Amino acid sequence: MAYKIVMQYPDGDSEEQDEVFDTEAQAMDYAGYLVSCYDLGGEILNMSNPGDYPLSEEQADYEIIEVDE
Repeated sequence: MAYKIVMQYPDGDSEEQDEVFDTEAQAMDYAGYLVSCYDLGGEILNMSNPGDYPLSEEQADYEIIEVDE
């Protein structure tokens, strides 16, 4: 069995990632990294133009799904 990540964004969009992981733990580690990248991107946009990109308290989330290789 292999695992993939489905990112879920605060605006209701979701996106299945291309990467395939051997273990659920590996997928969870990488999903945590993706969530932190999303948060950092929001902070950078806010610093560049706070009027157009206010900081949001909402975070991205993720779901780990099992896939057949």
